[in-house]
Amino acid sequence: MHMRISLAEGAALHGLLEEATGDIVVKVDPHGFIETASSNIIEIGYDLSQLLLKPHLADLAKREYAAELKAHLEAVLAGSPEENASVEWLEFPVGIAETPSHLEARPHQKVWYALSLRAMKNEDGAVIGALGLLRSVERLRALEGEVYSRARIDPLTGLANRHAICASLRRQLAAGEEGALALFEIDRMRAVYLQYGQRTADEIICGFAKFLEAVVPKDCELGQFDGERFCVILPGLARKASLDWAQEALETFASLTLTTTARSPRLSASAGLAVIETSVDWTLRQAELALVMARARGGMQVAQSQEPSLTRSRVAL
Repeated sequence: MHMRISLAEGAALHGLLEEATGDIVVKVDPHGFIETASSNIIEIGYDLSQLLLKPHLADLAKREYAAELKAHLEAVLAGSPEENASVEWLEFPVGIAETPSHLEARPHQKVWYALSLRAMKNEDGAVIGALGLLRSVERLRALEGEVYSRARIDPLTGLANRHAICASLRRQLAAGEEGALALFEIDRMRAVYLQYGQRTADEIICGFAKFLEAVVPKDCELGQFDGERFCVILPGLARKASLDWAQEALETFASLTLTTTARSPRLSASAGLAVIETSVDWTLRQAELALVMARARGGMQVAQSQEPSLTRSRVAL
């Protein structure tokens, strides 16, 4: 009887194939034998065009891992809801059938791959096989690391982003350590963007980031709060010491950006200071309010938050 894949399964197949750049795609029958595979399966020593008998999917793993792979495959083919609720990566070392040239330098090492497997059904809901992706674990880890980095690193400046800064503030609050948060922003950046364009604005932001990297005290953490504002966590520094450092940083930046032509923008920056206390949101709010006050005074200034924290208010009462 001719069997067709349902529309839902066809969409899943299409999505899986879109992920497959550089991966090995395998399709197995209802008994787990490999029917077809992408040509790059030769990377693990299998050339299906030269084989009279197709290998079982479990044959791809080293002998001591074959049972685990077979059990996973059988659960998928049985339509186990636990196996199909989410696509998990099953890792195992492959049993190289023929040692390819790129693996000859490490014949005694285990070459680990990860398998993502999905059942395929016909329009009646019967399982007719499974489709899987085999991905080098080294590549998988690289992709995971890239995703992690993108989630915590600003792509323009390479600094820690707001998410990472908030995580650091939470750790410092949990440890009960004294410290301050400085929030910096280049003055009149919107006007610079409108006059000189996005490219120049990006160059200025990157230049300011590099300047802050150079002047941030040792053991302090620098990050990009958002597109034009930067945070510096100053652990262990009292309010007066933080104020003195921030003021010196602003004066140094202004002296370094003096221009000799009317066409170049003259740059300065402002800063808001807040004590790290109560919560991450409270600390950031106080630093933002202080920065607004500094810019309202004409820029090129450091302002400090004056509003008492909720904790201090309760103590005073």
